Amino acid sequence: MKKMITALTLGTGLMLIPGYLGAQDHHDDRYYDKHHKDYHQWNDHEDRAYHMYWEQHHHAYVDWDHANARQRQAYWDWRHNHSDAILKINIR
Repeated sequence: MKKMITALTLGTGLMLIPGYLGAQDHHDDRYYDKHHKDYHQWNDHEDRAYHMYWEQHHHAYVDWDHANARQRQAYWDWRHNHSDAILKINIR
């Protein structure tokens, strides 16, 4: 009986780990773009590009942390066509 309880407890814990890791929205300010299957590092350049995106689209600004999945994906789609060089973001 003790072995079965231990196995169930361990099994439940192991099953929860992937859910916990997947529930984290970002890790070290890295975001995954599902459509383009790549990661983006959130930094000053990305923040400036994100503000430019909202200005160009004449939307009321939505902070990244409050943007829904559709808004985030629309930004990543736009961002793939707008490099730092095109946006004239100073690259050091």
